[in-house]
Amino acid sequence: MLKTIWTYGIQLWGCTKPSNTKIIQRIQSKILRMIFDAPRYVSNQTLRERSGAPYVKDEINRLSASYLHRLKDHSNHYVHQLQTPPTPQRRLNRRWTTDALP
Repeated sequence: MLKTIWTYGIQLWGCTKPSNTKIIQRIQSKILRMIFDAPRYVSNQTLRERSGAPYVKDEINRLSASYLHRLKDHSNHYVHQLQTPPTPQRRLNRRWTTDALP
């Protein structure tokens, strides 16, 4: 049940800060420790191997890749524009609000 909550919108998490994914990773490790009633000296890696739970970063990479793959095969041509980054625009140097007027 918790995985469905933190994987909601995970396709956008590929560009998030590592500190945000580390927070979710810590919560996942704490929940695994509570589920298995494991003492403190049991490593998180051991808990993850026994439970079969993937690392959060690996799950983000896997689901983001499948999302991009689905976008590539989509029939709507507007969806293909989502895959190409926008061209950076030159920054305007305005000093007054009237400079924006034509």
